[in-house]
Amino acid sequence: MPSASIVTIGNELLNGHTADTNAAFICQKLLSIGIPVVSVYTVGDDISLIVRALKRAARDADIVIATGGLGPTDDDLTRQAFAKLMGVKLILDESILAKIKSYFEKRNIRMPEKNAIQAHIPKGAQAIDNTVGTAPGIYENIKKKQFFAMPGVPFEMERMLVDFVFPKLQKRKGGKFTIIKKVRCFGEGESAIAEKLGDLMNRHRNPLINCTVGGGAITLHIVASAKTKILAEKMAQKDNAIITSLLGDLIFGFDEQTLPEVVGRQLAKQKKTIATAESCTGGLVAKLITDTPGASDYFTQGWVTYSNKSKTQLLQIPPQLIEKYGAVSEQVAASMAKNARKKANSNFAVAITGIAGPAGGTEQKPVGLVFISICSDKNCLTKQFYFSQTRDIIRHRAAFTAMNMLRLMLKD
Repeated sequence: MPSASIVTIGNELLNGHTADTNAAFICQKLLSIGIPVVSVYTVGDDISLIVRALKRAARDADIVIATGGLGPTDDDLTRQAFAKLMGVKLILDESILAKIKSYFEKRNIRMPEKNAIQAHIPKGAQAIDNTVGTAPGIYENIKKKQFFAMPGVPFEMERMLVDFVFPKLQKRKGGKFTIIKKVRCFGEGESAIAEKLGDLMNRHRNPLINCTVGGGAITLHIVASAKTKILAEKMAQKDNAIITSLLGDLIFGFDEQTLPEVVGRQLAKQKKTIATAESCTGGLVAKLITDTPGASDYFTQGWVTYSNKSKTQLLQIPPQLIEKYGAVSEQVAASMAKNARKKANSNFAVAITGIAGPAGGTEQKPVGLVFISICSDKNCLTKQFYFSQTRDIIRHRAAFTAMNMLRLMLKD
């Protein structure tokens, strides 16, 4: 199986002003066609550093994919670095220059002279057409290694990756088929899930099981490779079934399903409605629910009752209840959920109250303490949680935990 290394280029990636989303995108997409990324290098706008990173990447893998440094300004040096790596000069490609001029003419803009440098390609290399911008990419085979250079602008890179790079890489695989299935989990950490899966996580087996964390979920990637697509599909399906039996309710969905999407489908299928009452999460649960198209079928309304006064005025939480137990308490969370459900006339209500920090915690009620309550017309479930890390992470975990509690209640 071929492997890949990524080189991302640009001073802005090193000074903290720009997040490197390109590497993550490329890693994810390469995995979808069964090509693992074994290393990622980030370098500034310096020809010698770029060349060195390209050489290191080539030692690591069969495929080297570089992004950034193909613009028209003096600090865009990737094409020069590629020419130095190849031991050739840059040459002007008149057909590329004509495309760049046409790009500006269609927009009634005069092409700055500096943009002409984008029409220079290392001698012998192939230019990769840029259908949504001005900077062409570069492709070349060097000592049996495939080198690709693409713009750093994400939407330009993404289009080039799909239109040019993928077809090239799929040819290299020589007819071997890779099927990837995703199993999406919530409720346990990586190590706990790995423990449950045991030998399935062995790095030398086929299918290979990879584990990633992000977006409020743990995703297990089942990567099955075989001589035929049917065989690879069967291998992936078999592991999918085994993992499903081992993890049970920890699994909320498959492939690209999100937790809010799964919850929304359950609500719509059961013809149930939901309301929200939030304090420390500031409306994040309502946002997660309404991010899914069609949420108007089941989401009625939400309240952000951040202060004690708003809890009393908008949700009719008795002041004496807050005074006795505190705004962050099991009793207040349950009262918020019960009253929100009644006021919205909904089948379910989710309520959250907690201390997201960084200040506001006490020895009895530390930062990260969160109470989540889910109420229906049949029962009310309230749980206490302690989330750690930053304010954003605490809020994020609280919101997704609430969604998962609702998912399990709908399932039951």
